[in-house]
Amino acid sequence: MAMENYSRYQQNVIKNYYDNRENVSFQRVQELLTDLYLCEGKKQEKVWESIISHLEKMGVPPDQVEHIKKQKKPELIAQLIQKRV
Repeated sequence: MAMENYSRYQQNVIKNYYDNRENVSFQRVQELLTDLYLCEGKKQEKVWESIISHLEKMGVPPDQVEHIKKQKKPELIAQLIQKRV
């Protein structure tokens, strides 16, 4: 759909969403990191998949995402978050 089909308010909401998508993903990674420490089993695998997805949306370089994916160490994500804060 073209943006002309939306009201002015709706256009602003859509624009703001895409302008802040990186920040939303960053906050979500922080929340998921907490969940990662608290869960185990299948849920933990699901959380890892979600973290990887959000890291990609944040613009983290693919080689760094791949490294985190292979290592599966929450400490690496915590270090990444510290650098971004």
